[in-house]
Amino acid sequence: VQLQASGGGLVQAGDSLRLSCEVSGRTSDDYGMGWFRQAPGKEREVVATIEYRGDVTYYRDSVKGRFTISRDNAKNMVFLQMNSLTSEDTAVYYCAARSGYTSRQPVDYHFWGRGTQVTVSS
Repeated sequence: VQLQASGGGLVQAGDSLRLSCEVSGRTSDDYGMGWFRQAPGKEREVVATIEYRGDVTYYRDSVKGRFTISRDNAKNMVFLQMNSLTSEDTAVYYCAARSGYTSRQPVDYHFWGRGTQVTVSS
């Protein structure tokens, strides 16, 4: 399974971005998907997760009400809509996949994309 994240960029505080993650390769399995981020000098942290059927999602507290994770299994795509961005959201964002249910722990994910940089200027 290969993951390719895109959609990052340099924006101002209050702006929006939509990240996309294209899943290719062995896509017939049921994968739980997650978006993670890592800021300089900090550990990688979960941002949001979504189960294969899209019926269950999780958000870290700091993004609740601002970010929305979604997926289109027919197109093998996962998205992260990010609104009301702040400088605290500045990080490299990664999409990740794991077989079965999602997890909030990066170590539990089997497949990772290369990441896309999101920079929010205040």
